[in-house]
Amino acid sequence: MAEPDALTRGVQLHLVDATYELFRAHYAPRPPVLGRDGVVLSGVSGLVDQLLFLLREQGATHVGCATDRVIESFRNDLFAGYKSSAGMPRDLLAQFPIAEAAVEALGVTLWPMVEWEADDAIAAAALRFAEDPRVEKIVICTPDKDMAQLVRDGRIVLWDRRRDLTYDDAGVRTKWGVPPESIPDYLAVVGDSSDGYPGIPGWGAKGAAAVLATYGHLESVPDRASTWEVPGVTGGRAMTLAASLKDHMDEALLYRDLARLRTVEDGVRIRQTDPDELRWDGAPRAEWEAFCDEWGLDRLRARPHRWLDED
Repeated sequence: MAEPDALTRGVQLHLVDATYELFRAHYAPRPPVLGRDGVVLSGVSGLVDQLLFLLREQGATHVGCATDRVIESFRNDLFAGYKSSAGMPRDLLAQFPIAEAAVEALGVTLWPMVEWEADDAIAAAALRFAEDPRVEKIVICTPDKDMAQLVRDGRIVLWDRRRDLTYDDAGVRTKWGVPPESIPDYLAVVGDSSDGYPGIPGWGAKGAAAVLATYGHLESVPDRASTWEVPGVTGGRAMTLAASLKDHMDEALLYRDLARLRTVEDGVRIRQTDPDELRWDGAPRAEWEAFCDEWGLDRLRARPHRWLDED
């Protein structure tokens, strides 16, 4: 048997936002998947399909999944308008614990978040394992622009699996107009409707990209528009943006704090310390079949292509 260092040298880690996959599958325009007693399991079924496709057709070997065990997090204490479970369909909320059970039954590493968010767990894992020289690349599997702040010189990349688009540092700059480290500042001024904060008046995507590509962070933007050296943003437009930022700087800094992902240094707990702990060696057959039997997911019972200790 190979030594652990040999197993992990040059490995790629795939970090999956399982909450995103759950939502996407639940709302997909196709007939609902019903489990035992008619319970809706479209999200769970779709999540499982996506994980197995990642492991089988897309060749992932080391995988970690993050979930929002509850939608609310510490960010709701910072800003009352932050996204919450209010108004969410009951049949979607009911799938959250079932989805976590599915991930664990497949034998995939799971990070269920309560105080923090799934995005924070992925951030914590990405930055922890990026320091390990045995890890060649970390692939964050989500199109969420929040996560673009984690991109690092091709070592940590963002992968939109649905469109098969990968964003490295240059890709982030091309897509959003700013470097990865400026993404929280960018979201602070333009807002993020999916997370529930509005940005500040007058700031759109193009102006924000131009200003932050020049100055990097909100505090570095000069108060006086007459001193700005921003290509394409001059005269009255610059004055309008400068005045709005000055008047709404407190809100902008709050929104940036909401956008900033937390890591191990902030207290996010990631139990695994070695990348080899994320290696998937197959689904434990008894656990997986018991899960499918419990929820009436007969279609998924034989879906895993590899069984633990049965190769």
